[in-house]
Amino acid sequence: MRLVFINPNSTQAMTDAVTAVARRTLPEADITGLTNCGAPAAIEGAADGELALPGVLSLVRRAREADAIVIACFDDTGLNEARDESDCPVLGIGQASYLMAEIMGRRFSVVTSVPVSLPVIRGNIERSGFSGDCASIRASGLPVLEIDRGSEEARARLAEEILRARDEDGAEAVILGCAGMAPLRADLAARTSMVLIDGVAAAAVLAQAAHLAG
Repeated sequence: MRLVFINPNSTQAMTDAVTAVARRTLPEADITGLTNCGAPAAIEGAADGELALPGVLSLVRRAREADAIVIACFDDTGLNEARDESDCPVLGIGQASYLMAEIMGRRFSVVTSVPVSLPVIRGNIERSGFSGDCASIRASGLPVLEIDRGSEEARARLAEEILRARDEDGAEAVILGCAGMAPLRADLAARTSMVLIDGVAAAAVLAQAAHLAG
């Protein structure tokens, strides 16, 4: 299977990290990553998403030979528009996370980056019909690029917010609400003993299922 991950932001290191996680998840697949070079360095809120959209759609058209495409931003930037541009299945890592939580039958919280990201995530959850399973959406206060760097301080802060989602909101699973958290999943799971859903891995698995089903 030819699977393309499109990073809506312009940070190549995030593209590399996302594709590395996807390749570990699906080692038998041909996985490539494309970076939206003219976009903001990080997607934090609706304004950044709007700036990134033209480049995302250009990359979708460039990936026309793919068997499936994943939008590798938790905001699912341009997901609906990308589907109109592609003949193959297009998934978002946010969408895949919510679907995986539903498949697992767990009430979930989302732990994300900065507060400006909350309205987009909340709107996506509501439009997708997952509000009834969502215990909370929490901002860690960490910028996306700080999460991507994965420092000890960032990991400790994310672990703290994950445990608050469990203890204060009754979450049975926590969705990692930023592509930059994908490489941190094992470390955060060890720190918290929580069920953590990484949208990159979830999207890779669901993209394969969509390809096989088609």
